[in-house]
Amino acid sequence: MIDKRVESADAAIDGVGDGATVMISGFQSSGTPNALLEALLAKNLRGLILVVNGVGHHGTRVATLFERGCVAKVICSSARAGAGRPGPFEEQWKRGEVELELVPQGTLAERIRAGAAGIAGFYTPVAVGTKLAEGKEVRSFDGKEYVLERALSADLSILRADKADRWGNLTYHAGQRNFGTVMAMAGRITAVEVNEIVDGPLDPEHVVTPGIFVKRVVALPDLRR
Repeated sequence: MIDKRVESADAAIDGVGDGATVMISGFQSSGTPNALLEALLAKNLRGLILVVNGVGHHGTRVATLFERGCVAKVICSSARAGAGRPGPFEEQWKRGEVELELVPQGTLAERIRAGAAGIAGFYTPVAVGTKLAEGKEVRSFDGKEYVLERALSADLSILRADKADRWGNLTYHAGQRNFGTVMAMAGRITAVEVNEIVDGPLDPEHVVTPGIFVKRVVALPDLRR
């Protein structure tokens, strides 16, 4: 079997360039791959398309990607930085500097899962009759309307997990698991930062993401801020 271990965050994201689509796991501060995001920021890329649950609060590394002008478009389910002053994304979006595709949270997860499964798209009743459905195909099944949603995949998926073995099998802790499982499967390159790479194989009964979906894994501190 292939040893998926690499020595650094920079090596883990090797191969990503300008204009890449990048999936970033995490929900609020839980499960965000901050060490890999630091490496991504260091590359100072341009024209990135982000697929992420939220655009990030001030001071977060996701928000910093916007601050540094790295992002051309974001596909997300939460486009607000929270209470208080607008976040970096909101300011850029109002100036027309970044494109937004807003997606209901469950639909976002399902679009990623479809991309992982090689399914081109699916029909859902969510967002029918709203602005989110404008410009999309709508069909009727058994007298009910559904909107067509296209699958999502990525050039690079980065995520945080709890433990891995050298072959890239993963376990998660609590909220790390939220988008991590589907994003791991939807990336051409999937890079994972973990708390620990164990000696020997993980217990198969505890593996959540099989190593076949993981390209690179690196043990890094959990940078929560």
